[in-house]
Amino acid sequence: MHVRAPRPTPASVTLIAGALITSGCSAEQDAGSTVAAPRATASNKVAVAPLTREQLRALTFKEGEVPGAHEGGIGVQDPMPEDEQPRFPPVSDSDCQTVRDIRTGEHASAVVLQVFNWKGDIWAGGSTLAAYEDGKARQAFAQLKRALASCRSFEGQSYTGKFKATLTMEQAPRVGDEAVRFREIAPLGPEHPGDRNEEMTLVRTGNTIATFRRLNVGGSSSFPAGLISRQVERLEHAQRP
Repeated sequence: MHVRAPRPTPASVTLIAGALITSGCSAEQDAGSTVAAPRATASNKVAVAPLTREQLRALTFKEGEVPGAHEGGIGVQDPMPEDEQPRFPPVSDSDCQTVRDIRTGEHASAVVLQVFNWKGDIWAGGSTLAAYEDGKARQAFAQLKRALASCRSFEGQSYTGKFKATLTMEQAPRVGDEAVRFREIAPLGPEHPGDRNEEMTLVRTGNTIATFRRLNVGGSSSFPAGLISRQVERLEHAQRP
């Protein structure tokens, strides 16, 4: 399944933020030095059934729970049906394609998307909550870390045509069982001055992987750390026996 990132409102923002370029990946640092080490938690020790899509939806943020968000600006969406998803060829680097697949929950058993539209900011954020069969989230995260260690840059196609992108590793937060953080950066060309800069934070908690995205163009933004912690805590509590 190829999951297209949810489009923020208004429509003019959706056109710019959702259509310019989906993602990039390249590591200017060795990923091993920037990946948070796995921590022993309850979700590491107890095998639990994968969460369903309905359970994931219930764990997303509700109206009034996200400081700084527009009223009605934190919509929750299911993935687009597979036969309606846009089809683009794989990117030029197979490791970078692995990163893209995992951050969208490509092989998860259930996926839910949430959009975050912030007051005073035309660039949206988003989260992807992906549930896996027992043990498969751990395997996927190991694949992600291996891919991040070698992915440097790639070329691909998006709604606007061909693009080039790079990835810069950043310090991962100490949340969940293990986490990584990086920025995907791509120039937009002469018609849109400034680079497209999207922060990506992926956190594994038991049999789930949550991806948090924050977009900016011509600058940089970060997804609120408090929201990441709260979402990860909900995923952890939901998987306790």
